[in-house]
Amino acid sequence: MADLLESLRATALRHAADTRTATPLSGLFIHRAEAPSGLMSGVYEPMVCLVLQGAKEVLIGDQVLRYDPQGYFIASLDLPAAGRIVEASRDRPYLAVSLRLSRDVLASLLPSVPAPPERPDARAQAFAVSPVTRDLVDPWTRLIALLDTPADLPVLAPLIEREILYRLLQGPQGPVLRQIATGDSRLSRVRRAVEWIRTHFDRPMRVEDLADLAGMSAASFHRHFKAATAMSPLQFQKTLRLQHARNLLIASRDVSRAGYAVGYESASQFSREYARHFGAPPARDAVRLRGETAALEALT
Repeated sequence: MADLLESLRATALRHAADTRTATPLSGLFIHRAEAPSGLMSGVYEPMVCLVLQGAKEVLIGDQVLRYDPQGYFIASLDLPAAGRIVEASRDRPYLAVSLRLSRDVLASLLPSVPAPPERPDARAQAFAVSPVTRDLVDPWTRLIALLDTPADLPVLAPLIEREILYRLLQGPQGPVLRQIATGDSRLSRVRRAVEWIRTHFDRPMRVEDLADLAGMSAASFHRHFKAATAMSPLQFQKTLRLQHARNLLIASRDVSRAGYAVGYESASQFSREYARHFGAPPARDAVRLRGETAALEALT
C-alpha cells in the first residue's frame, strides 16, 4: 500500500494550490498546511477524509479523534466540530484529500452490498476513524490522478466515486452509511432533526417538536441523537450558534450584535457561554483570530 500512498501524495501535492483547494470535481478537495494549527471550528458535512501525510485531530461533542495515513475519518451527518492539524512542517506538510458523501450514490449501491445482521440495540454514531486499506486507497489514487487529465473527469470520476463509496459500505462504517442512505432508518430520522436545527439554529427550539419531526418519542429521540452526534440537541444548537457568532465577530461585528444575531436574548449569557466554549471572552477571542488571519495572509 505504501506505493499507492506515495503516488497519491505526489499527485495531490501538485494540485494543492491553497490550504483548501477545490478541484474541478464537485465535492472533492485537497488540504495542505505547512505548520500545526489551532482549533478551527466549523460544520463538517457528510464526507470522507484520507490523510496522506501528517496528522489531524477533530473534536466532536466530548470526543477527540486523531487520524493520519493509517486511518480515514468519516462523517455521515452535518456535525459542528473543531479540528486542528497536529503534525505538519514545511518539509513534510500536512496533506489530505476529502470527498463529500452522496446519499443518492450510496442508496444506488445498497442492492450490491449485503446488509449485515441488524442489532436491535445498536446505536449508530455518525462519525468515526477506521483503518485505511489498499482496496480503499487504490480508487483514491485513480481519482486524484484524473486531475492530470481533466477531460476524463466527467466520464471516469463518477465511476471511481462509486467504487470508493462501495468500499466504504463494505468497511467498518458500512452499517452507518447504509442507515444514512435508507429513508426511514433511525439515523435518517435524526438527520431530519439535524437539518432543521442547522436551518433554524437562531430560533427557540423544543426537543419534543424535533422528536415529532423524527417520528420518535422524546426519550428515544434524545438517546439516538446523542449517540449519533455525541451531543444533546440543545448542545448541538448551542455549538452552531457559537460557531456562527464567532464568524460574525471575525467580520468585525460587535459582541452584543453577534449574540443577538444567533438567538441569544442576554448579552451576558452569550459572553459566558462563548468563553466557556472557546476559552476566551468574545471580544478578546475575535482580536486574536483577526491577528492570526492577518499573519497567515502576510505569509502568502
